[in-house]
Amino acid sequence: MSLVAVLRCNGYDEALVGQTVRKGIDMLGGPAAFAKSGEKILLKPNWLAPDPPEKCTCTHPMVFKAVCEAFLETGAKLWYGDSPAFQRPDAAANKSGCAGVADGLSIPLADFRHGKEIFHAHGIQNKKFTIANGVLESDGVISLPKLKSHGFLRMTGAVKNQFGCIPGALKGEFHVKTSDPTDFSRMLADLNAFIKPRLYIMDGIIAMEGNGPRGGNPKALNVLLFSTDPVALDAAACRIISIDPRCVPTIKAGEDAGIGGALFELIGDPIEGFIDTTFAIKREPIAAYRPKGALIFAKNALVPRPVIVAKKCIKCGVCVTVCPVNPKALDWHDNNKNRPPSYMYKRCIRCYCCQELCPQSAIRLKVPFLRKFFMKNKRSMKGNSLKTP
Repeated sequence: MSLVAVLRCNGYDEALVGQTVRKGIDMLGGPAAFAKSGEKILLKPNWLAPDPPEKCTCTHPMVFKAVCEAFLETGAKLWYGDSPAFQRPDAAANKSGCAGVADGLSIPLADFRHGKEIFHAHGIQNKKFTIANGVLESDGVISLPKLKSHGFLRMTGAVKNQFGCIPGALKGEFHVKTSDPTDFSRMLADLNAFIKPRLYIMDGIIAMEGNGPRGGNPKALNVLLFSTDPVALDAAACRIISIDPRCVPTIKAGEDAGIGGALFELIGDPIEGFIDTTFAIKREPIAAYRPKGALIFAKNALVPRPVIVAKKCIKCGVCVTVCPVNPKALDWHDNNKNRPPSYMYKRCIRCYCCQELCPQSAIRLKVPFLRKFFMKNKRSMKGNSLKTP
């Protein structure tokens, strides 16, 4: 079984984070086990969007700094980067606070705006990707995910973090081609199998719960997690936020693809001290209401739909821009930009890109009445069956 180091870190104090990050890396063999002198090593944080650290959208700059300092000791040539879904990488680097850290340590920003198409012969579902030049030109990758809830995949962590290795706008194509969460997760597993990060360090000091991965609320978990296995790391994170790993499709997809396993050995601090049963996240299995090949009318009747909260919407159009389908499901269909955009749900593939990237957190996921009715009766029938002799 893979090792997962779980360590307490009560806040983003620079010295405390630095000490804890170094301890976690040392528990897995030390920086030299993952980077050699002269190697070009990419540090890959999570920059979903250019948000400040206090919003908890991105990997915190103090975690980023601690990792930089640990691996600079190896003599490796570090650079860093990620590809936000909408804005430029340098904008996200600056707003997240990582650019200031990197500039102070003379670490350059890698090219995540351009990429090359690769053929992944061992891919199970997806054998072709366009990968950012910064990834392809590196000898190794250190992945720095952020622990957050996720409307499409329940939670986002180590496996999902490599989606940022695909340059910006190209991500939308995968939401169209693999609109089912299971297929999307298999794509992520194939992507991880090609990139093969050497180490994953998850920032869960202040996580995001609720309407994640951008519009949720900060939640202090005071934990950093370390592993060479992204599936094991995500499974350990699931245990902390009290969700069954079987409800997170990236975990099964990762196991099936051979990039890791949901069984793991814990080292470090006892995980029981971090478990939070109040963490706001949907805990029911996705497969229960997203059957593959479902008819459109059934999908619209059962699958949570994105809804715009009009009083919070500033009509910026980000949601319209990132809607990946053609013709768009979300647009100013009446050409009146003085009002919020509107949905044509028959076109909506439920990728939730609009909800992920709304800068005002003005889009929420609404569970249809029929689904609420179905789940309520299913629970009632289950309860009655348990009482039957």
